[in-house]
Amino acid sequence: MTAGFDIGFPRLGIYIEHLKNHFSVFGIDIAFYGCILGLGILCGALLAFGLAKKSGQSVDMYMDFCLYAVIFAVIGARLYYVAFQWDYYRENLLEIFNLRAGGLAIYGGVIGAVLTLAVFAKVRKQSFFRMADTAIPGLLLGQVIGRWGNFVNCEVFGRYTEGPLAMQIRKELVRASDITSDIAANLKVIDGVEYVQVTPTFLYEGLWNLGVLLFLLWYRRHRKFEGELFLLYFVGYGIGRAWIEGIRTDQLYLWNTTIPVSQALSLVLALAAGILWAVLRFRKRKEQESEEVDE
Repeated sequence: MTAGFDIGFPRLGIYIEHLKNHFSVFGIDIAFYGCILGLGILCGALLAFGLAKKSGQSVDMYMDFCLYAVIFAVIGARLYYVAFQWDYYRENLLEIFNLRAGGLAIYGGVIGAVLTLAVFAKVRKQSFFRMADTAIPGLLLGQVIGRWGNFVNCEVFGRYTEGPLAMQIRKELVRASDITSDIAANLKVIDGVEYVQVTPTFLYEGLWNLGVLLFLLWYRRHRKFEGELFLLYFVGYGIGRAWIEGIRTDQLYLWNTTIPVSQALSLVLALAAGILWAVLRFRKRKEQESEEVDE
């Protein structure tokens, strides 16, 4: 074991001695979190551009869309977070604009991007569902990469665990609000340093999203109607997020309740998208059978 490490996976024998979450350029601190998010956006956009070109669509059009989508996704991600932390922000209104302090919610970003696409497709007279099917794999890739920003920030983890992927983080690197009583009761002291031992939910979600992404890339050759990948994204991501959100210690709650808002939203979206997918799939099959009979 490495003495004095910052973060480690003891069951895997992996230890990182000095985990940095920023670097400096001319005295200005630049967060790795933002760099990783930027990398995720870039890779996701490139994947969408490639799929657009492969399907005979205009890559330039998707470039235009990405410019708007990134802006409104960030705005949506911030508004979502602020809305469900309003007790704090109503007393600190200027902090709403302090993105360097963190506070972006993925679901808000997804909602912002989808609404942007709805407007963009209408203005450009394009099929919303065709564009959504093309862009969704890129969104997922961005989510897979972006979750590693949470790793360098030592956040988005779950309850105490002794499982094979148990993650130990130096306690002083973790926000006090993310340490539950269960985690606090099971602190590990190694070489005189206190560590929290937690579930790496950022890793769970990243791996889950990678699986959904690979499935959608395979399934796109077998889709029966436009919008099918869009719906299956909400089914796949929603199921995984609902499960993982129940483990996390940094949940956002519906106002005046103990219901995790992202967990509730995930279940609603997964159920609604699943029912709609099944209905449309059944309808498409009936149309094909009818066409075969007519022939």
